[in-house]
This record gives sequence, C-alpha cells and structure tokens, in this order.
Amino acid sequence: ENTEAHELYLKGRYFAAKRTGDGFKKALDYFNQAIGKDPNYALAYAGIADCYVLLHNWGLASPAEIFQKAKAAANKALQIDNSLGETHASLANVLSSEELNLRDARREFEHAIELNPNYATAHHWFGITVLSPLGEHDHAIAELKRAVELDPFSAVINTELGLSYILARRYSEAIAQLRKTVELDPAFPYAHSMLGEALVLSGQLDQAIGEYERSYNISHEHHPLLRAAHAYALKGDRKKALQLFNQAKELGKPMVWAFGCALVCLGLGDKEEAINWLERSYREKDTVKISLIKVHPFLDPLRGDPRFEKLADKVIEPRQNTRP
Repeated sequence: ENTEAHELYLKGRYFAAKRTGDGFKKALDYFNQAIGKDPNYALAYAGIADCYVLLHNWGLASPAEIFQKAKAAANKALQIDNSLGETHASLANVLSSEELNLRDARREFEHAIELNPNYATAHHWFGITVLSPLGEHDHAIAELKRAVELDPFSAVINTELGLSYILARRYSEAIAQLRKTVELDPAFPYAHSMLGEALVLSGQLDQAIGEYERSYNISHEHHPLLRAAHAYALKGDRKKALQLFNQAKELGKPMVWAFGCALVCLGLGDKEEAINWLERSYREKDTVKISLIKVHPFLDPLRGDPRFEKLADKVIEPRQNTRP
C-alpha cells in the first residue's frame, strides 16, 4: 500500500467528517491527490463516492450533478477491490440516498460489515439510512452504538445515535446522548439541531429554540431557522414563525429545504401545504429526511391522511420491509 496515498486518504476522511461545504471540498481534493499517487487506490474512490452523496444529503448540491459522479466512483472502487467493506458501504450509501432502494442497500451494508466489522461508518449508515426508516429501531440503535464504540469522538455518529433514539421515541435517552454530543463538540451545529428536535418532542419548546439558535449562530444556514420556525409555530407564536419561515426561504435559495418547510406548515396547522412540501422533498430526492416519513414523530399529525399515506407508501414501499 502506498503510504503517501493512505495519508492523503485519511486527511480526506478527517475533513469529510466535519460535514461542511468547505470540509467536503477539502476532502475531495485529498482523495483526488491520493488517486494521483496511486490510481488503483480503491479507498480513495470510495471516499469520493461518499463525499458526493454527503454533499447532496447535507443540502450543498443538487441530485442532478451529484449522483452520477457518486455512482461512478463507487463502481470504480468496487471494480478495483470488492473485498473491502468500505467499497460496499459506499455503494450502499448511493443506493439508499439516490434511489431509496433500502433492500439492496441493506444487502450491501451487511456485506460491508461482514468484510470489515470494525468499519464504524458502515454500522452508522446501516442504522440511520436503512434500519431507522424501516422502523427497526432496536437494531438501528444497536448499529449506531457499535459505530460510537468504534469511533467514539465522531460528532456526526454520536449525533445520529441521538437521532435514532428520537425516531424510536425514546426522548429522554435522546436528550442525554445529544447533550453529551454537544459537550464533545460544541461547534457542531447538527448536534444542537437534533438536541432541539428531542427537546421539542419532550415539550421543552423554549430550550429547543435556544438549541436551534446556537445551531444557526454556528452554521448561518437556513435549516435551523426552519426548525426554529416550526418550534415557534408549535408555541402558538404565528408571527415569529412566519417571520423566520420567510427569512429561511430567502436564505436557502435556490435550494430551499422542502422537508423543513413542511414541518413549519405543519406547526402552523396547514396540513395540505405541508404535504405539498413533502411531495417536493421526495421529488428533490431529499432522501435523508423523506426516508423517515413513516417513523418521524414530527409527522404524526398527518398519519391517516390518505394523501400523506399514499406518499409514504411511494417513499418507503411496503415490500422494502422484506429482506432481499
């Protein structure tokens, strides 16, 4: 193995883990440098595939420009070496994110873990992108816990363990886990946002708004503003909710977070408009959030609505619950 290429690859993974636009850009640069040193370095191609998918998942690039590149890099990684867990996990990530093909993604993640049981990312993504959306919460939490054991200082893995508790409706455990995470990395905005979600679901709206504000003050992105608008709407402060909603839509242009807009409309009591935004979220392949349509507690007010249920079955087809 080319040690120079491996060092560049590790730097790429480090920057990708920051989950910021700048971090992904640096990560792609390091992965490409690694390929420059060793054109047959499968792990670097897997890193590139992951980066492209994450750019989309974090609302930093549109699906049209991203998924083709992600798929090409994942296939190249497998073509070079299909005995690595990392290469199968990259393909699984493309399958779950681009196509919401959870059956095949499950197969690839299970194979990835079989090949490399100590690859934290495979456990992490398997739990949060496949098992949680399918409602297999105990299994999802077990996978996320294993990922944290393998990579205890990863802010994103710790945060998504918290999210898996939220989706399982274990809110006090979610709050404990997410408080631990913001202590671990106070500058990671996503952890503050997820702690905000757990607090909303525990009825602690003012504390939740405080966490969303912290998230916004770090990231200056429109996602936490939409979350805060949702919380203000639930509080009954319609004026503040609408003000933040408009501010967020303006800030988010041209890629407004449709799932977040749906939550605001839901908080304001406009179910039809909420479903319009969820349909847009599905069209725009916001798979990370729309994949949670059958399990996210925030969407409970829509359950039983025929239009919502039809969309939910389109997003997560009932057959996806059967194993491949």
